[in-house]
Amino acid sequence: MSVAELERLVEAAETDGSVRQSLRQCRSRRELVLVSRKLGYRITRIDLDHAVEADRQEQRIRRLNAQCTVVSLTDPADSADR
Repeated sequence: MSVAELERLVEAAETDGSVRQSLRQCRSRRELVLVSRKLGYRITRIDLDHAVEADRQEQRIRRLNAQCTVVSLTDPADSADR
């Protein structure tokens, strides 16, 4: 797996309109891999699968964090005495 290659592709897509346009036309992960290879990036379907799963995990963590309630470690009664 080449995470570095995938990151390089993402960076190119963010900064180069022609790369971005080429990738936007892809309708499947297979097409995305083929187009990426034609553009000179050595990524695989497995790279994409891992990246998608990592993104899903990150989104789950963000949702869970948003649901958490912040609890003070000090007793409110102690704060009133000060």
